Amino acid sequence: MPAAKGLPRYVVAATLARTADGGAVLAIVLLVTTSGAPGWLAGLLGAAITAPHLLGPFIARRLDTAKDGRTVIVGACLLHGTTLAAAVLLYPLTSPIVPGLLLIASGVVGPLLTGGISSRLPAIAGPGRLNQRRAQGWDVATYGIAGTIGPSIVAAVSVSASPSVAGLVLAASTFVAAAFVRLLPYAPPPAHPAEVPSPGRTLGMMAASGPLRRTLYLTMVVALSVAALPIAAVASTDRLHIDSAAVGLLTAAYGLGGLAGSAGAMVRPFTADADRLMSRLAVAVAGALIGTVLASTFTLALATYAVAGVLNSYFFAATLAARSEYAPRHARGQVFVWIGALKITAGSAGTTLAGALVTGAAQLPLALAATLIAVAVAASSIDRRLERTPATT
Repeated sequence: MPAAKGLPRYVVAATLARTADGGAVLAIVLLVTTSGAPGWLAGLLGAAITAPHLLGPFIARRLDTAKDGRTVIVGACLLHGTTLAAAVLLYPLTSPIVPGLLLIASGVVGPLLTGGISSRLPAIAGPGRLNQRRAQGWDVATYGIAGTIGPSIVAAVSVSASPSVAGLVLAASTFVAAAFVRLLPYAPPPAHPAEVPSPGRTLGMMAASGPLRRTLYLTMVVALSVAALPIAAVASTDRLHIDSAAVGLLTAAYGLGGLAGSAGAMVRPFTADADRLMSRLAVAVAGALIGTVLASTFTLALATYAVAGVLNSYFFAATLAARSEYAPRHARGQVFVWIGALKITAGSAGTTLAGALVTGAAQLPLALAATLIAVAVAASSIDRRLERTPATT
């Protein structure tokens, strides 16, 4: 199947699957809170579908060993949708333990709907770095679109119908995503199953590979850092002399900036070496975070949040390029899922840390986040220089 046909199908499949994965937490939280249950239960069930993402890499080996990797992702979509729908329908009828266990099952396969689907992209995009980089821009766009419309769909359907209906809509979207995944072009298994490393060996291989090691820790540090933006936006109302309703405009500016950045990556893809490009773009993201700290007016804050979104999308595209170009063929699926799962974990940690720090000073989380990125970039430069320095005896 030529890329001209495969890529649109990929974009539809990835957007639908990631919309469900990203919107499920809000649907569950609204379902629990509107039922009159305590907030701690809403948080616990929300965590039940997000925390297990870290377990995803331990089932991702099937992506590299299966005769047809599409079958693995189709199964993940169907399992995610079925368990999410069952949890929503059973919540009013059973003990919370039952939907909790179902949501854990949804969360475990969640990384296959994100990084797992991305691992199919190299076979679809066609030969040549430019084609690959342009397709990665589309991939970034699916994340941005899903992150925007997923919560929006949940909010709209919850108001017009109910949170349970919203959850069922998300579950249905994974079933449609499964159909589109099945229509993607077939790619033969990258290696004999015996040659595919275990999850632990894959992580060790990533740690031993300079480019993949840098991809991993730069991805995690930037994800942790930009997760502070929504928290800082809420805390900046007094400093910027705005009301709480305007906070949504700041986060919307960041989201729109992200979509603009993904469009830029499609129209004019970067051609530079992905390893060095990640470090340069991480520095740019840190600069944008400093800009949000220094913004003294609401207009300037809107601009800096939008710029942060643009640069983070470019950085994300560079990390996708690095995963694709530096991962060995026999472990590519696992590399995509490992980095995706650890990125989500880092983002959750960043939100938690920002919430704890923001009580001291509204802009403190962003200042610390920019500093952390600068330290990680410095480490990547030293790491790269040591690789080039021949060992002495």
